[in-house]
Amino acid sequence: MSCGCKTSGDSAHSCGPKKTANGCESVNTCGNSYKLSVFDWLSNINNPASNRCDLVEVRFKNDRKSFYRNVNNIPLHIGSVVTVESSPGHDVGVVSLTGELVKIQMKKKKFPEESILKIYRQANQKDLEVWQEARKKEDAVKLEARKIAHRIGLEMKVTDVEYQGDSSKITFYYTADNRVDFRQLIKEYAGAFRTKIDMKQIGFRQEAAKVGGIGSCGRELCCSTWLTDFRSVNTNVARYQQLSINPQKLAGQCGKLKCCLNYELDSYLDALSHFPSSSTTLDTEKGRAFCIKIDVFKKKMWFAYVDSSMAWYDFDIDLVKKLIAKNKRGERTLPLEDLKQPDIPVPSIDLIQENNVDRFEKKNRGNNRNRNQNQNRPNNNGQNQGGQQGQGQGPKKNRPERPERSERPDRPERTENPNANANSGNQQRPQQKPQPKPQQPKAQVEKTDNPSDPEKKQQNPNKKNFKKKYPPKKDKNA
Repeated sequence: MSCGCKTSGDSAHSCGPKKTANGCESVNTCGNSYKLSVFDWLSNINNPASNRCDLVEVRFKNDRKSFYRNVNNIPLHIGSVVTVESSPGHDVGVVSLTGELVKIQMKKKKFPEESILKIYRQANQKDLEVWQEARKKEDAVKLEARKIAHRIGLEMKVTDVEYQGDSSKITFYYTADNRVDFRQLIKEYAGAFRTKIDMKQIGFRQEAAKVGGIGSCGRELCCSTWLTDFRSVNTNVARYQQLSINPQKLAGQCGKLKCCLNYELDSYLDALSHFPSSSTTLDTEKGRAFCIKIDVFKKKMWFAYVDSSMAWYDFDIDLVKKLIAKNKRGERTLPLEDLKQPDIPVPSIDLIQENNVDRFEKKNRGNNRNRNQNQNRPNNNGQNQGGQQGQGQGPKKNRPERPERSERPDRPERTENPNANANSGNQQRPQQKPQPKPQQPKAQVEKTDNPSDPEKKQQNPNKKNFKKKYPPKKDKNA
């Protein structure tokens, strides 16, 4: 038989042969992994008393739990599917806690012992089949119930629907702001679903716990995971924590104030007990000053003059206590601007480097770029040396060895005549690889302009003279 350990009560899951009378060994899939389960820390401890506790906690759909008495001494453990007493008929649920801890849970929830019902048996195969068929119809029934309530015109919202284990009763959970008249609605439901109808109103916090969701913190809602009791939350909690009264930020999914505002309230109240009252005023030589702001973490209080409240001055609470004691003696303190000590800047170290824009870039990217430019730059030293040799002594057969970088002579100055470099290149080119071009000197003479013309130099003084490696061919029809 399957143990039905899943949250929805689905009995398709089975723990296999690991199930024993003391409890299910597969903790990750059985009752202890349920979001609102109680950890049984007494499971491995033998009861010193002779009589064993016969009270059992049984969980039904979602977070509904109830307590029953094991009158037949059935060997039960966490995850067992049982058939329990109900009115009318019987119901099917999953055991969520056994042993002495059940008494503590009953005392915590103030459950009366007079209303404890009994457990009939462990659920057989027929009970499980009826239970699963009833669970499959709940979504369709919920949609139909919403349509009927909308057609009648009732201001209510059907949040959830729960079938009893034997399909003899349907419980409708709803939320409403005002009182709702159910006389016509129950008649419509009874005629549509052909079973007993039970209406139960829940609050908006209970609705959020049943629906579930993700909060603004990025985690699953506390009310749907581990929170069982809902404490009242008011706006004074936000004021104690120096929070702005913004309903959009302080409200949760249920539309009420967030339950997590109560989590740190005790710490804030403990810290505020060391602070002077927020209504404290200081008598200074310049005038009366009042408290305008409190910082709990830095333990500072901001004061401003009553006449000019634009300038704020922050002081430590120890200094404020001294100033208050001085005013009680009838003495006035110095002006706030004289009491204000200059703030010493504390050097901050950005360990994560979030403020650096170039934290994703490589630091040596600029060096690599300059290195690539130097490699792609053409080397004209050999051509210039060849040009000097062509002008002076002509090409030499035995080329001298290349001097080192430290002993390399300075680069010769650029000549004004651009034909010099061109001729030198033409003289040096046959030495490397002869390429006969009969029309090259003639085209070069016709296309080359006279650089000694002063008018052209004045028009383009910054124009660079580039060496034409392959001059264009002369058009014969020109």
